[in-house]
Amino acid sequence: MARNILILGASYGSLLGTKLLMAGHDVTLVCRQNTADLINRDGTEVRIKLRDEAEHRSVFSRDLPGNVTAMAPESVDTGAYDMVALAMQEPQYINHTIRVLLMKLAEASLPCLSIMNMPPPPYLKRIPALSAMDLDEAYTNATVWDRFEPGLMSLCSPDPQAFRPPDEPPNVLHVGLPTNFKAAHFESEVHTALLHELADDISAVRLDGKGVPVKLRPYDSLFVPLAKWSMLLTGNYRCITEGEPRAIRNAVHDDLERSRAIYDHVDAIARKLGASPEDQVPFEKYAKAAENLLKPSSAARAVAAGAPFIERVDVLVKLISHQLDMAQEDIDRTVATVDARLNETVVPG
Repeated sequence: MARNILILGASYGSLLGTKLLMAGHDVTLVCRQNTADLINRDGTEVRIKLRDEAEHRSVFSRDLPGNVTAMAPESVDTGAYDMVALAMQEPQYINHTIRVLLMKLAEASLPCLSIMNMPPPPYLKRIPALSAMDLDEAYTNATVWDRFEPGLMSLCSPDPQAFRPPDEPPNVLHVGLPTNFKAAHFESEVHTALLHELADDISAVRLDGKGVPVKLRPYDSLFVPLAKWSMLLTGNYRCITEGEPRAIRNAVHDDLERSRAIYDHVDAIARKLGASPEDQVPFEKYAKAAENLLKPSSAARAVAAGAPFIERVDVLVKLISHQLDMAQEDIDRTVATVDARLNETVVPG
């Protein structure tokens, strides 16, 4: 049965969108009007490398069984969709037209699967140890999420690494690390069943008889997506330095023992919240993957380009660690470095 999925964000969102299109589902990408016009005219292109192949393949939406449509947020009819995927960067949700759309989505009681690094506050409220914590400081504006029911919000760890190639149109996405999306269950068995249905359909896709990387993997544990926090605090945010950004590989491997200490400490924070070791990714596996991450993180590139806001999972983890009496010097230092770099972009009043 073909489902109709709304995805907020046409950049990273086009990766999940392409996987759904390959499985025969219909996708609507929410984006700026000029990008929507481009996608509606030419479709999308996602470049991905299949197992045991040396070169990336281009997967064009126009060749897939599902249908893709793109539109500006004010054009969305929320009654037309089975599920929503949130694939924009957290600061983007303060935009007025996006905020209005969020209010409509909350009113429609649609299940929302976040594939942001930054978990929406309603999802954190599903975790008892976090439900009473003061974490608003980590968000650009936490109130935009107030209307959502926690049980309708799930989180999907955006482990696949992908980026828009410079000097190419915004309908092109290059997948650098084709790992899986790991999604927590919804509160409702009906919504969780839909998540499993989509995951099974994606897993069944073949391209020239071969399986296609980047699967959707549902899990019973709410803590599986939180395994990404250790990676972000060890690699992504430490790409941001007082000077030029460094590659994730360098952030991790220039001082491997310090990286291990940070990673293990963030893992310990998650276990304090209720995670089990089975929910987490061993440091050795992450360090091995980081050897191939030769570019600075998207957060580091955004800071270097003068962005006034980025997703602040580093602040979120710091706030949690202090409220658990588990503060760690390297985490606090990373937050201070990112704060200082972002403050450089603020124009005095």
